[in-house]
Amino acid sequence: MGFLEDRDLSGVPSIPEFYRGKTVFITGASGFMGKVLVEKLLYSCPDLDRIYILLRNKKGVKSEDRLAQILAAPLFDRLRKERPGFESQVFVIAGDVMELGLGISEEDRALIVNRVNIVYHVAASVRFDDPLEYAIRMNLRGTKEMVELAADIRNLNVFVHVSTSYANTNRETLEEIVYPPHADWRETLNICETTDSHTLKVLTPKFLGELPNTYTFSKQLAENVVAEYKGILPIVIIRPSIVISSVEEPVPGWIENFNGPAALLAACGKGILRSMYTDPDLVADYMPVDISIKSFIVASWLRGTKELSPNDDLPIYNCCAGKLNTVTMGQMIAMGRQIYPSVPVNDMLWTPGGDLTKSKTLHYIKVILLHLLPAIFVDTILWLAGRKPMLVKVQRRIYIANLALQYYITKQWTFDNTNLVLMRTKIKDEDRKHFYYEMENIDQYKYFVNAVKGGKKYLLKEKDEDMPKAMAHYKRMVVVDIIVQIVFYSALLWWFLNLNCIQNLISQIYHES
Repeated sequence: MGFLEDRDLSGVPSIPEFYRGKTVFITGASGFMGKVLVEKLLYSCPDLDRIYILLRNKKGVKSEDRLAQILAAPLFDRLRKERPGFESQVFVIAGDVMELGLGISEEDRALIVNRVNIVYHVAASVRFDDPLEYAIRMNLRGTKEMVELAADIRNLNVFVHVSTSYANTNRETLEEIVYPPHADWRETLNICETTDSHTLKVLTPKFLGELPNTYTFSKQLAENVVAEYKGILPIVIIRPSIVISSVEEPVPGWIENFNGPAALLAACGKGILRSMYTDPDLVADYMPVDISIKSFIVASWLRGTKELSPNDDLPIYNCCAGKLNTVTMGQMIAMGRQIYPSVPVNDMLWTPGGDLTKSKTLHYIKVILLHLLPAIFVDTILWLAGRKPMLVKVQRRIYIANLALQYYITKQWTFDNTNLVLMRTKIKDEDRKHFYYEMENIDQYKYFVNAVKGGKKYLLKEKDEDMPKAMAHYKRMVVVDIIVQIVFYSALLWWFLNLNCIQNLISQIYHES
């Protein structure tokens, strides 16, 4: 392909040297991966000139104020400590990926065209249940607007398009290639821009075909938009799988959303998730966010240090664990059970637990008995106490989330990450400390301990000093759980023994003896 196998990199600058004096433009910098990307670039490539991030005004908060809020997050603490003043390298471009022309002013567009060297298009809606017109507008048209802007940039070294490993889930084996589009993206975009919402809702199943949702469909089409610029722009497509807590950077266990196993572990830790419909032996492909971001930066360096040729292939990297470090759904739940006794969450409603089942019928029975009925009971007590009921609403959200995830936690895919693994062998010795990535040597138990601690701290906003109180409450709940089980099974045994047929059988056995 010219980027991995036959490259002589002896005369190529190191990654920080490549970034020295460069200007970077990032979309999606307010999201989980985008923030970590900004932090890592500032930390490990400190001599870059500046970073522009695209931000829109949101809920009455100006884009400049949103930037200040982003940079004030704990994620940037190590920069504050080791490189004070880093904020002066980050600037806002007011705009919106959802708008034509990205909603950027002519002045800012000219600034990007004349100054930017490296572009990361990370922005996307990752919701599975977005209406078709929204997903297309955000993920497809937003990508179209970005590559059209990139085509005007005078000194563009590389354009990195962040896609998803799940863009072609109608296939069992997913290779590092661009697959044929499921629809004509121009026709789809035109229909979504000219058709009313009701009609689009009716047409959505026809559009999706074998694909499970509007997210996958729109991201698949977006890849084909980017692919049309092969040999025209220095493009890279990188496809993360399920991005989860960090291994090391900027701190172990950094997380800021409830996607993937974070929500599962949090709900189990609170004692409110007792059943999931999935195969315990199903292998879920997880990628720690810091490993993903390292691969982004290495990919940008590898493409950016090669002169563009019309005959260039399009480098594609499936940013996933593949077979390097596998964990099944059952193993993850088992680790959660091991971890929570020593790292309990505050105010758990029941002991951490839960189970997985491949039977949809059994799962629904458990949902009613172990999710819904206890939630109604707790909410009734809250209502009688004059407090606001909330658990039924929480259980409803969990149920809806499980439905949305059902497609992904009941099917098995094989992800080919040959290019991703080969790419790391090209990293120079002087860059290995900051940019080398590996999945195979991660200690899974230690990693998930840090993930649980990170979830407590960054998602549930729990403090370390509250741990003794949480531990005492956990021990109380264990005792309560044991008492309830004894009472329940005793009552069940009493009921069974008092059935007429059982009484007659006992009486017959007694008389015969």
